[in-house]
Amino acid sequence: MADPPALFAFEIALEVANKVGGIYTVLRSKAESTVEELGEDYCMIGICNERFVAMEVDKMEPNLPQIKKAVDKMREENIGVVTGRWLIEGYPNVVLFDIDTAWHNYGNWSWELFEKTNIGIPDHDSEAKRCLLFGFLTAWFLGEVRNECGKKPVIIAHFHEWLAGIGLIMCRMRKIDISTIFTTHATLLGRYLCAANVDFYNNLDKFQVDAEAGNRQIYHRYCLERATAHTTHVFTTVSDITSFEAEHLLKRKPDLVLPNGLRIRNTQCLHEFQNLHAIAKEKIHNFVRGHFYGHFDLNLDKTLYMFIAGRYEFSNKGADMYIECMSRLNHRLKMINSDVTVVAFLIFPAATNNFNVESLKGQAVVKQLKETVDAIKDNVGSRMFDLCLRGQMPQNEQLIERDDVIKLKRCMYANQCSSLPPIVTHNMQDDENDPILKQIRHVKLFNSKNDNVKIIFHPEFLSQTSPLLPMDYEEFVRGCHLGVFPSYYEPWGYTPAECAIKGIPSVTTNLSGFGCFMQSHLSDPEAYGIYIVDRRFKSSDESCSQLTDYLYHFCRMTRRERIIQRNRTERLSELLDWSRLGMYYTNARRLAVDRTHPEFLEQTRSFSPAGSVRLPRPYSAPSSPFGSQAASPYQSDDEEAKAFDDDDDGDSGLHTGNLISTDTDSLH
Repeated sequence: MADPPALFAFEIALEVANKVGGIYTVLRSKAESTVEELGEDYCMIGICNERFVAMEVDKMEPNLPQIKKAVDKMREENIGVVTGRWLIEGYPNVVLFDIDTAWHNYGNWSWELFEKTNIGIPDHDSEAKRCLLFGFLTAWFLGEVRNECGKKPVIIAHFHEWLAGIGLIMCRMRKIDISTIFTTHATLLGRYLCAANVDFYNNLDKFQVDAEAGNRQIYHRYCLERATAHTTHVFTTVSDITSFEAEHLLKRKPDLVLPNGLRIRNTQCLHEFQNLHAIAKEKIHNFVRGHFYGHFDLNLDKTLYMFIAGRYEFSNKGADMYIECMSRLNHRLKMINSDVTVVAFLIFPAATNNFNVESLKGQAVVKQLKETVDAIKDNVGSRMFDLCLRGQMPQNEQLIERDDVIKLKRCMYANQCSSLPPIVTHNMQDDENDPILKQIRHVKLFNSKNDNVKIIFHPEFLSQTSPLLPMDYEEFVRGCHLGVFPSYYEPWGYTPAECAIKGIPSVTTNLSGFGCFMQSHLSDPEAYGIYIVDRRFKSSDESCSQLTDYLYHFCRMTRRERIIQRNRTERLSELLDWSRLGMYYTNARRLAVDRTHPEFLEQTRSFSPAGSVRLPRPYSAPSSPFGSQAASPYQSDDEEAKAFDDDDDGDSGLHTGNLISTDTDSLH
């Protein structure tokens, strides 16, 4: 057998090649940078979900004999194991266990877990039972790899979330020589408490965690999560705010914070992302024309598109504050007789029966009108051309015939509508009790003609195949002007991060991991289009007022100022790229090895020195003039003409005046 490598690194999560949660995005986007660092010595472990495996995994036998022998031994015991490559950038090795082939071991394994940890799995909790099977299969596999390798290589196993934590617990209980890392992306009890609308962050040190978990019938899950956090060599989380939460709820302070990133390909020319914004915005224009048919009095050149999106967690995701602030913004815009219209989208998946008939009718009517006008336009052009060829100056009656007028009138009469434009694009299954619709009724935002703020609730994830709004989420984000995410519980927050890499400004909070990250690395986040609402040290009403001020200020910006701000926002993409944030994971692996095999760090240079692991300063521009004085609500013709020609403020280099350089305290 060939000598094993000096280092094996395994990453374990249920979301490996299995799209069931946000960790899937973390693993998928991070894979390429990790493979670039570790090469063939890196492998990901997950469960075999045939629904995704068939599309996402290139099945093949492992290249490394140590892994091949471990897999073969498990197969000899009738355990289904799929090996191959994940069909994503980086093409990483994967080992996936078929949990259904291991049920015959459940009785013995559940007893072993209880005997060694005093944690039992209730019979009704099928998800926890499957996690137990996955955990024991993982520990079995890692134990076999350890035996095949002998004592020479260092093996690092990085576990994500409590769902994979039983594998870590059993590795430690069986004393397998493996360096372990555990990352919690959100505490289990934290999600439950915030969903119950408690004053979470001000009472973190006061919660009776055992009682709270027991009252919610998740005590066994909480015990598994807490045991994983305490048995791992290195405990990590994704943000400072989640670190604060974990310290109180799991009773161990995380050793490191591992921010989430995205894989970014910045191959665009200077104006390309601005052009993509304009193209996507035109598609939203087309949808808005149909949605407001019969009441379309919007000036699209002065219409701003704002949105909130994510899982339908009404309070946790800040949908309640979003609607309240839109009501306040509507009042303020009315008070100054503003000609700006705000179309506020809410993209949350909810239980629906089908599309709203009025919504579909509006799109069909506008489409018919467009086709009729295009046909008449072509006919008018042909007639004008023929008349000019004959040397005649075209007259109105010669260009538009009576049949054309009749067709136009028919379409215009069909475009009339007596009822107000719909609030929701689908028929809701429980319209009366839906939290979003209840609050919209409470604040009385009904899309009336005199409202500056219009509301559109789209209770379904966006898709290019939709007959209503044929756009995927990424394209929709590009077409909007501002993403608004005033979350109360958001351990990281991919939605504002996705806005940033597309050059779209966004609102976040100091209770989200993304907001804390930006607040600690930018001295003036607003200049970069990152508005951070204080939801930790202010009351709900004060936070609402602050968010309303941000939205009002944004509405009064000129088009040129918004273009300049989008340029600066797009520059932050470098800050969020895994090519930089991957160093935090490198640092976690270094710390795990340092605590278990410190001699390895003295013999190899596989890891960068601790002092070099730091977040570089991003590209920047000087502060914008709009930060020091209110923008005029009126835009000059000269500004409009220069908007695309002069889309920056003369800065094209690297500036450090507005930035804070943060060195990670890597090992202490």
